[in-house]
Amino acid sequence: MKDVLMYTGDYCPYCRAAKALLESKNVKINEIDVWKDEIKRAEMQKRTGGAKTIPQIFIGDHYVGGNEELQALHRQGKLDQLLK
Repeated sequence: MKDVLMYTGDYCPYCRAAKALLESKNVKINEIDVWKDEIKRAEMQKRTGGAKTIPQIFIGDHYVGGNEELQALHRQGKLDQLLK
């Protein structure tokens, strides 16, 4: 299974929804809280082309986007393949 990196923040319902979906698939998530670390927030924005919202999710080297994009991949049946 590929590594999953998720930029998150405290009290973020979209982060919780994305995390719940990934955990339901027994995926280990490497979380980085960008609310507490300005350097990591700048890293997130650079890696995503300027995204300021959270979560921002990477599966392996693939940039997924946020929770909405993650949920769409799941509905389309593409998430499991991407995680392999």
